[in-house]
Amino acid sequence: MTATITPDPEAIRPELDGDAAQAPTGARRVRAPGTTSLRLGVAMVWLSVIVLLPLAAIAWQAVGGGWQAFWLAVTSNAAVESFRVTLIISSAVTVLNLVFGLLIAWVLVRDDFVGKRLVDAIIDLPFALPTIVAGLTLIALYGPNSPVGIDIAFTRGVVIVALLFVTLPFVVRSVQPVLIELDQEVEEAAASLGASNATTFFSSTLSM
Repeated sequence: MTATITPDPEAIRPELDGDAAQAPTGARRVRAPGTTSLRLGVAMVWLSVIVLLPLAAIAWQAVGGGWQAFWLAVTSNAAVESFRVTLIISSAVTVLNLVFGLLIAWVLVRDDFVGKRLVDAIIDLPFALPTIVAGLTLIALYGPNSPVGIDIAFTRGVVIVALLFVTLPFVVRSVQPVLIELDQEVEEAAASLGASNATTFFSSTLSM
């Protein structure tokens, strides 16, 4: 005859309590689902008020007179001229940023000179300045009362300067990490074989 042994719950409880006491104190806590939903809701409301509602208002205003009125407005002489000026200026700024942004990033990564930290800090200046302050500064510097004798206010030239002022730091800060990660042994090998700086840069650095 087989005897059945029933475990005593009271005897097992201290053992379970001991295991619970030995649980790691740094265990990751599970966040309540309501907290995440609340944060997501606040973020979506703020995004809607700041971004989505203005965009929706612009779209509604654009199509308010029908698609024919929208097409006439887009193809008007003023709109076409605006598109043309925007494309020309943006293309010029892109080329200038490509040349000078790459050059500045190269100098900051590859060369050591007096005042390097100051130049590196000045690159981030447009990030710190509010847009209105940057605009007033450019007008004071290149306006009718320019201390350097350059008056290009309300011209395409000042628009190019303003865009360069705002966008150049993005190019420099994007290129710098890439140049830091590049293997310099290839450049040193090219230089040891008699290649000029320009040949080393275009044949070795850019090809990597």
